[in-house]
Amino acid sequence: MTRERLYLYDTTLRDGQQTQGVQFSTPEKVQIAKTLDKLGLDYIEGGWPGANPTDSAFFDDAPKTRATMTAFGMTKRAGRSAENDDVLAAVMNANTPAVCLVGKTHDFHVDTALGITLDENTENISRSIEYLAKQGREALFDAEHFFDGYKSNPGYALEAVKAAYDAGARWIVLCDTNGGTLPVEIGQITAAVIAAGIPGDHLGIHTHNDTENAVAGSLAAIDAGARQVQGTLNGLGERCGNANLTTLIPTLLLKDPYASSYLTGITLEALKTLTQASRQLDDILNRVPMRQAAYVGASAFAHKAGLHASAILKDPTTYEHIDPELVGNARIIPMSNQAGQSNLRRRLAEAGLEVDKSDPALPRILDEIKAREDRGYTYDSAQASFELLARKELGQLPKFFEVKRYKVTVERRKNKYDQMVSLSEAVVVVKVDGEKKLSVSESMDESGSDRGPVNALSKALAKDLGRYQDVIEDMRLVDFKVRITQGGTEAVTRVIIDSEDGQGRRWSTVGVSPNIVDASFEALLDAINWKLLRAER
Repeated sequence: MTRERLYLYDTTLRDGQQTQGVQFSTPEKVQIAKTLDKLGLDYIEGGWPGANPTDSAFFDDAPKTRATMTAFGMTKRAGRSAENDDVLAAVMNANTPAVCLVGKTHDFHVDTALGITLDENTENISRSIEYLAKQGREALFDAEHFFDGYKSNPGYALEAVKAAYDAGARWIVLCDTNGGTLPVEIGQITAAVIAAGIPGDHLGIHTHNDTENAVAGSLAAIDAGARQVQGTLNGLGERCGNANLTTLIPTLLLKDPYASSYLTGITLEALKTLTQASRQLDDILNRVPMRQAAYVGASAFAHKAGLHASAILKDPTTYEHIDPELVGNARIIPMSNQAGQSNLRRRLAEAGLEVDKSDPALPRILDEIKAREDRGYTYDSAQASFELLARKELGQLPKFFEVKRYKVTVERRKNKYDQMVSLSEAVVVVKVDGEKKLSVSESMDESGSDRGPVNALSKALAKDLGRYQDVIEDMRLVDFKVRITQGGTEAVTRVIIDSEDGQGRRWSTVGVSPNIVDASFEALLDAINWKLLRAER
C-alpha cells in the first residue's frame, strides 16, 4: 500500500511566542530552529519580520535548515498595491523560500475589524498571494477564523480561500483561530472545502486548544483529507495554546491508521529525540516540564500502583500503549505508600540493586517509606532520595562527606541608593577525608539582587567538597518546589529539588522539616550524594 505524504509545519517561533510570559531572544530562536530541523519538521515558521526587532534579527541570521524556513505576515492593506505595501515588503525582504500570509475569511471580521467590503478583502488576498507566487516564493494562505467564518457565511469563507488558491497558493491553511470548533465539525468542514474544489494535498490545518481538542481537531482534518498539519512544540501558543506537536508527531508515526497510511519527514530514529527537544524548550523558557504531558512527560510511563507495577514486570504492554524508548522517554516505577514489593524490587533493579525477594531489607524499606510519608515525605517523584534511602537500609551507601554544622543569616541593609535590601549569607562546615572545610557564600546575583537563603546555602554547600569538587561542578538546581503538608502552628514544609548535570541527567530529591531551610538543606544534601554515587558507580 502506498502511503501519502503528510507535511509538518512548526510555528513555535511565531505563534508559540504569543504565549503569555514567553519571549524568545534571537539566540534562543536560532537554537530552537536547529532542534526542530534536527527532529525533521518540514516547515519552520521563524516569526513575523518587521513586527519586532527579535524576529527581524532572526531572519537576518537564520540558520541554514533542511526544513523550509517560512516568514509570516499579513495580506496587503486596502488601497495599496502588493508591491507598495511596506508591511508586506518587510516580510518579503526576509528572503525566505516560503511566506505565509494571514487574511480574513470570516465576514464578521472583515466588516468589524478591517472595515472594508468583502470584495475588497477578497481582492487583497488574491493580489497578495499572486505577488508572492510571481516572486518565486512558496505561498501559504493562513485563513484566519475560517471555521467560524464557514459556519457564519460558508459562501464567503469559500470565496476567500478559493481566491488564494487560484492566485497560486501552495497551501490553504484552515485556522480554528478561536479554538472553539469541535473535531467533528472540523472534519465535516474540511471535507466540504475539498468538495468545493481545493484538493486535500493543498490544505493545511491550524488549531488552537481552547477546548482541549487541538490535537483531535488536527487528526479530524487529516481524516477528512488535509495534508499539512501545523502546531507548536509543547503546545505553546495564544491563550490555551496550539496543537501540541509532541503529541501529534508520535501519534502520526506510531498509531494506526496514521502510521500505516502516511509518511512524514520524521524518522523513527529522530523520534527518539522528541522528549529531549520538549525538555530543552522548557529549559530555555525556565519552565518546569509538565509531568502529565502525553508521550514526553516524566509521568507518561510512571506506574505507581502495586498492581500495575506487578503487571509491568511481567509484560510492559499491560499498562503502556507504546515503548517509552520510542520517544526518548523512560519507564518509572515510583515509590509511595501505595507501593508493594513488586514496585520496590523493580525500582531497586533500575538503580542497579538486585535484591532477592526474600531479603529482610525489603519490608524494612517499605516500612520506612510509609513511616516517612506519614511525616510528609513523598517518594512518588523524588526518585533519587528513594534510592539513597534504600541503599542505606541495604548497607550500600558510601559516606562521602559529613556535615558538621551550617548557619544561614538574612540581613536587611541600605545599598548605595539608600534603599533597604536583603542579603542572605550561609556558612557550611563539612568533613571530607578527615579534614574540616568551612565555606561561606552570599546569595547576591550579578545584578545585586538577593536570591534568598536557600540559594546561599546551596552555593556554600557546593563550594568545597575536597576531592569530590570536580564531580559536582556541572550540577545545577533547575527547580525548587515548596509545599506545606500540615496547617496551623504544626505546619510541616516539604521541599522537592530538581537537579541536572552536564550529562543531561535530571534527578529529584526531597526534604521535610517544620523549618524550610532545614528541609531545603536535606534535599540539597541528597542531590549531591546521589550525584557522587553515580560518579562512583
